[in-house]
Amino acid sequence: MYPMVYSNLDVSEMFVNREAERSALHTRYLNEQLVRVLKTIGYDVGFKRGEGQYLFDREGARYLDLLSGFGVFAVGRNHPALRQALKSVLDADLPNLVQMDVSTLAGILAERLLARVPYLEKVFFANSGTECVEAAIKFARGATGRQGIVYCDHGYHGLTYGSLSLTADENFRGGFGPLLPNCSVVPFNALAALERALSTRQVAAFIVEPIQGKGVNMPDDDFLPGAAALCRRYGTIMVADEIQSGMGRTGKFLAVEHWNVEPDMVLLSKSLSGGHVPVGAVLTRKSIFDKIFNRMDRAVVHGSTFAKNDLAMAAGIATLEVMEAEKLIENAARRGEQLISALSAMIPRYEMFKEVRGKGLMIGVEFGPPKSLRLKAAWSLLESANKGLFCQLITVPLFKDHKILTQVAGHGSHTVKLLPSLTVTDDDCKWIESAFDTTIAASHQVPGAIWSLGKTLVDNAVRKSA
Repeated sequence: MYPMVYSNLDVSEMFVNREAERSALHTRYLNEQLVRVLKTIGYDVGFKRGEGQYLFDREGARYLDLLSGFGVFAVGRNHPALRQALKSVLDADLPNLVQMDVSTLAGILAERLLARVPYLEKVFFANSGTECVEAAIKFARGATGRQGIVYCDHGYHGLTYGSLSLTADENFRGGFGPLLPNCSVVPFNALAALERALSTRQVAAFIVEPIQGKGVNMPDDDFLPGAAALCRRYGTIMVADEIQSGMGRTGKFLAVEHWNVEPDMVLLSKSLSGGHVPVGAVLTRKSIFDKIFNRMDRAVVHGSTFAKNDLAMAAGIATLEVMEAEKLIENAARRGEQLISALSAMIPRYEMFKEVRGKGLMIGVEFGPPKSLRLKAAWSLLESANKGLFCQLITVPLFKDHKILTQVAGHGSHTVKLLPSLTVTDDDCKWIESAFDTTIAASHQVPGAIWSLGKTLVDNAVRKSA
């Protein structure tokens, strides 16, 4: 029994009392540069509440969140079923994280995940997506006795050292070398290059995002099936990084299902958490798992202290329950088709609007250089200051004028990524369609209010580089 009750410990009250200090606290104790970025582009509105797919600022204005915490909130923010599941665990005084025991809730969550991916038989739990990638590297090397890991250009797999070694973007890698050896890159969608790499028979694993998150780059129809066949031929483990694309995001439980591919490992995280407690899962073939944990003295050869904690397992169980009960995977397919169709229909009207691509509610909206001289000059001014800057003329007005939160899909990218909660409605889709139409139309009016913003962004970019 605890000797005293902390009746005065109300963290929600702390939030209310000190909310106005959030920028000052971060500037002093955390990431000052992030605070400067948010203030520069006018995003420092002070969000105070989240409900489903919506955010509410300190003035009570409602925003539609199309980032969903980088895909974390598939079931929306603060879902009552998640709240109840977590509360039930806390109220039960469960014997959490007994390290000389095994977890009942971990067994249940593993059972339910594997029921969705029946060709895999074992699960390893971790705390995050990047931890899953680290585990996949170790498991692949341990199971095959090989050292090589092959990944795709423009891919993203995380920011810890092993994961960073499989992320080609120099904006993330720069200044942190040397990275993990024996990691090599091939172009996305290039089966011939992949075969050249795998034919050495020195490659333990080929890791790939079925749909690349940075840019929402789509695979050719033959790429993933062809990659799976090459992996089988050369004894390489195929790892599908479904950390962002999985859990119903693309209108199927896993994105690889669109191409009828069965990888040797599947990595899940982000939305498995329900947005509350970080969790990751490596789903793998038993033949791989048994080569790692192959004797009693190797029972703990790889692990993670907090990975199977009861709150994380409960969050995962509740998330799967909500997705099934509310048919959120089906909703993702339906609403994604609706949005892709409506946005694609705008392309002929706007010369800088190039493409809409994606599956389900993982959508990329791409812009590109115009042909008319008037717009060409304006485009070139932005691009000469900072590649990809044009997209800020879309994302900033969407936020300020239409209360829609989006982000550019990567460094130097001309693609705006939509990654909303799978709970979005028909009305939300109409809100998105109207906002994009109005904003894209304004971006084609030179001079105009949006291009005044463009001049400000150029001036900021020039000052940063000076």
